[in-house]
Amino acid sequence: MIIVTGASRGLGRAIADRLQKSGKEVLGLAREASNLRFEFKSCDVSNYNSVKDVARELRREKRELEGTIHAAGIASMNLAVTTPPGTTQKIIQTNLVGTINCCQLFAPLMIRRLSGSIINFSTIAVALGLKGESVYAASKAGVEGFSRAFAREMADFNIRVNCIAPGPIKTDLLKGVSEDQINAIISQQIIPKDFSPEDVCDLSEFLIGSQSSSLSGQVLNVGGV
Repeated sequence: MIIVTGASRGLGRAIADRLQKSGKEVLGLAREASNLRFEFKSCDVSNYNSVKDVARELRREKRELEGTIHAAGIASMNLAVTTPPGTTQKIIQTNLVGTINCCQLFAPLMIRRLSGSIINFSTIAVALGLKGESVYAASKAGVEGFSRAFAREMADFNIRVNCIAPGPIKTDLLKGVSEDQINAIISQQIIPKDFSPEDVCDLSEFLIGSQSSSLSGQVLNVGGV
């Protein structure tokens, strides 16, 4: 089984749908969802006890966990000095603390198998230092730092940990972002291309599978920086 967080929409849903179509058993997690093709459980990743409840249920059911993909996240295009403190806390709590919660609580299900793959999500805004994304970039820089260290901690258990860092992918996360803003970011990529959710699905399938057995502790920037 593969757990995908943020599975109700955007990249999370696209990845979960792709894995399910390829024959994988998928468990999607999100606060709420409807009309999904895969198994779903309600879970707020920013809440430790909510994630703990799911992990406890999986242990009780003796479910075998092959990997986790932490795609849950929120963004805000604001200058740091104009970002309300509540928004800052929500971004950090969901993007960084939510990722840590899931890794802490789901990794033990893979440790007992001595096998697994964890994919966390960052953003190209970390490497590019994008104006107007300082708080969002800070939350994802934390994810990258955590993932690199966690990869070393998990190596003894044959569990790989990597990050995918997309540029602007046309999902709900880009609502309110103008075409000019999107094109300005794309122009800074080594490959100045408008990548799609399917491109990220391809990379997720690669990293979750055995073909990427030589990779851990890596951040893969979609489009390159």
